[in-house]
Amino acid sequence: MRPNLLMTIILPQLILFQSLTYKNKAATGGSDITISHTSERRITQTIGNIVTPVGFKRTTAYDRSFAMWLRSIRLKNDPTVYLYNGQLKSNQSAQFAVLDIPVGKKDLQQCADAVMRLRAQFLYDNSRYGEICFADNNGKKYQYSSSSDESFDRYLEKVYSHCGTISLEKQLKKANFQDMQIGDVLITGGSPGHAVIVVDMAVNRHGKKIYLLAQSYMPAQDMHILKNPLNKELSPWYEVNDKPLIYTPEWLFKAEELKKW
Repeated sequence: MRPNLLMTIILPQLILFQSLTYKNKAATGGSDITISHTSERRITQTIGNIVTPVGFKRTTAYDRSFAMWLRSIRLKNDPTVYLYNGQLKSNQSAQFAVLDIPVGKKDLQQCADAVMRLRAQFLYDNSRYGEICFADNNGKKYQYSSSSDESFDRYLEKVYSHCGTISLEKQLKKANFQDMQIGDVLITGGSPGHAVIVVDMAVNRHGKKIYLLAQSYMPAQDMHILKNPLNKELSPWYEVNDKPLIYTPEWLFKAEELKKW
């Protein structure tokens, strides 16, 4: 085949590929993000690389803050959610992306447990061991100590076994939904109850704020970024508004159920 004929065939295909893929540096303050429109899920590397809608930029987060730590969590290339026993979760329509954080081999790291895991892991990674403490339903505190023979993983298993949505709801402080911050938690205490955590936020020039939610669920499973079931155009982002209810794929929260650390 002559070279000019070869270019006649290849060049249109190259242009088509380039039109389906682009790089957006504004979404994360200058880092390259490759977005493929050939599938519903946008290919990303971390929570902080998930592309924001046009006109939005991420809220300020400071070094060594919980917000910055959450943004740095890596995402798996495979968006499939697996249970603790390696089986597929029956509902594969709730997640936008899967966090690259181990779920363990026991049915322990469920909804509130995942929230506690993220908070504890952040404190542990920043050597703030004295702040790692959770209480059970009776108020008994489980304090982590780096000087003990107990490993961090064994400590977390003990927390998962004794603490849950009811105790975590009591431990957290009331938050104003309009003043939402990264790291805040939507939580319904109960049996069953549920909890999800705000893992990122963005704002536009008009002051409108949007946010991302992550969860685990029952049985224990991979933590994942939730889709927005009511707004596919905005998904996976949710809007901070004055509506009293927040619809997530597997739970309905009240705005008044927002809590902070």
